[in-house]
Amino acid sequence: MHIHKYERWWLTFGIGMLFIFLATIAFAAFADGINPPSGMQQLDPAKVASTPPFDHPGLHKLHDGSYEAYFVAHIFAFAPSSITVPAGSTVTFYVTSPDVIHGFAITQTAVNMMAIPGWVNMMSHTFRTPGTYFLVCNEYCGIGHQDMAGKIVVQ
Repeated sequence: MHIHKYERWWLTFGIGMLFIFLATIAFAAFADGINPPSGMQQLDPAKVASTPPFDHPGLHKLHDGSYEAYFVAHIFAFAPSSITVPAGSTVTFYVTSPDVIHGFAITQTAVNMMAIPGWVNMMSHTFRTPGTYFLVCNEYCGIGHQDMAGKIVVQ
């Protein structure tokens, strides 16, 4: 089979560019220290309801004035469904799930996480503006997914 010289040149160019792109991505990942999250907390999804602090999910005030909020995303609700924090406070959210993968997104903020069974996901946010921020599941989790919501009231 005969391949025209221009076609051979473009094939060589395309394959060469593919290797250059892959090498650039690999170099950037190693040079910047981009690794999968290995320091994440793990827990047994079957024992979420009996594992502290997820056995009593909710808002906990720390001695420095910040807050920790522990949420359990389960079919088809968040526990707790509502929390209230003062304006200007920093809240660190800890989220897990005992059943399936759920989303955990707070509207009007950059908080957007996955609630994965067996893993605890964490993210902090400072609520500067008073108001009601809605908590939604943005990962399809089943037939009642559209009803899975909560709220964060900032006073």
